[in-house]
Order: sequence, then structure tokens, then C-alpha cells
Amino acid sequence: MSPHTTSTPRFLDAVRPGRTHWLELPPLRTSVRVARHATRARLASWLIPDEVCANAVLIVSELVTNAVLHTPSERILCGVGRMTDERFRLEVHDGDLTGRGIPDHCPGLDDEGGRGLLLVREIADSWGVTRSPRTGGNAVWASLATAL
Repeated sequence: MSPHTTSTPRFLDAVRPGRTHWLELPPLRTSVRVARHATRARLASWLIPDEVCANAVLIVSELVTNAVLHTPSERILCGVGRMTDERFRLEVHDGDLTGRGIPDHCPGLDDEGGRGLLLVREIADSWGVTRSPRTGGNAVWASLATAL
């Protein structure tokens, strides 16, 4: 665990009109773009500053990409929720029922990929991985402040 990671996740509510937004996505590369656009639109509707929004969109992009490329999911759930006026949370739930969790990967200098969770670790205020109560797979979450 990194210093930013906590071991006590608080999942987003399934239904909180105006405060939570969920997408169910197929495990396709095109789902990454859909998740980015939906996250950007929701955060813009909450008047989240552009730079914070850009960071959140990058996190969602990395998490959905990982779920699409590295899990045997039949569906992916992507959620964004306003926890307080000062904080929001992103969640990506996959359908990986193997129980492997998220592998610890240290990319080499010449590797083209493998840096997604390193980015999440650096950008998010806190983040973590646990089992999803919605899919039974992994739930990767990140929390960010609404202002820098």
C-alpha cells in the first residue's frame, strides 16, 4: 500500500440523484472513451475546476483501460460520486472473479505500458483496491479534492 492508500473503502451509493452517476460498459476499448466523456460531463455539471476534471478523467481512463485489457470481465461499472462539497470519488468495478486482485507491476524504462496505477497513485488524494460488492471482481477507487 502507498501512503495515499487506505484499506477501508466506502463504496458509492447505487442511487443518489444528482450526487452519483454510474455507467455499465462492455469490456471494449471504446468503453474507455465513453467513460472519459461521461466523467468529464458529470464533473463539469458539478462545476469542478478544469484541472481537477482533467486529473479525474485521466484516472478513469487508466482504470477502465486496465479493466478492459487485463480482466476477463463481461461488464465494467464506472462510477463517480460527490462525497462532500470538497471531495469526490471515482470507482471502476470489473468482473475478474479469479481473486488475483491487481498485480504489483514495475514497468521497465522501455515498456510502453504498465504505468496506469503509478499515475493514479500520484494524482489521487487516496486510492485503493478491494473486492466489488456489485460485480464480485475488483473495485478500484480513487478520491480527489474538488479544488487543487
